[in-house]
Amino acid sequence: MLNVAIGAFAVAALVGVVLAALHLGRKPVAVPVALLHGLFAATGLVLVLLLFLQGHTATPVALPLVLFVIAALGGFILFFIHLQRKPLPALLIVTHALVAATAFVILLLGALGVLR
Repeated sequence: MLNVAIGAFAVAALVGVVLAALHLGRKPVAVPVALLHGLFAATGLVLVLLLFLQGHTATPVALPLVLFVIAALGGFILFFIHLQRKPLPALLIVTHALVAATAFVILLLGALGVLR
């Protein structure tokens, strides 16, 4: 389950990079692309939550879980701002990305046995 969560977050990250590049290039961002990003991120988040609830202790999942929830809240805010056709705050985009990337790195390092 951990490997699937990591894979889902990796795909979400790649799609997120595409979204950020489109935004920074001042090109329109299609809602389906944002939904795809959110779908993969939500899948990873639910899987990490299940690992946490099952008492998974081989890999530290508590801190990544908290950080992914914070990133998800930022993502929801960005999505709803986008739906209102308002300009997206660059600081929120960067914060969302940095929090999610930090959580991903911690989860990955834990899965690789670097963190215990």
